[in-house]
Amino acid sequence: MSRSTPATTALTKAGIAFELHTYDYDPDAAKVGLQAAEALGEPADRVFKTLIALLDGKPVCVIAPSDSEVSMKKLASALGGKAAKMMPPADAERITGYKVGGVSPFGQRRKLPTAIDESALSQLYIFVNGGQRGLQIRLSPDDARITAAAVVASLTA
Repeated sequence: MSRSTPATTALTKAGIAFELHTYDYDPDAAKVGLQAAEALGEPADRVFKTLIALLDGKPVCVIAPSDSEVSMKKLASALGGKAAKMMPPADAERITGYKVGGVSPFGQRRKLPTAIDESALSQLYIFVNGGQRGLQIRLSPDDARITAAAVVASLTA
């Protein structure tokens, strides 16, 4: 597995301190984020999933705890839109340049408006996807927020 991805390159360029952690990705896992948390031996509310949604027809990025469901209504409100829904996986891959299960909020092909769940800021550190399946980045939640230029809001149902 390569430890250099567009995500790690973006963080390095931004001068952000981070650690890489690998795990055995299970493509058959019901919930990839929960499988990552278990494999890393971390609480699920510290391992965040990166989702790509459509807000009023335009792509947005969502960073939320792996053990929660994102409220589309709260997401729309947080980013100043009317209606949000999940983007089809093939479209998310095309837009971000990452495979589903390996989507990172950093180093995407094009910068998307991003929201991060407020619960991240109560953690000492969080994990987010590193840009490939089985690769997680550990970093401070504030560094994640700043680097992703994310709006902080309550996003979970």
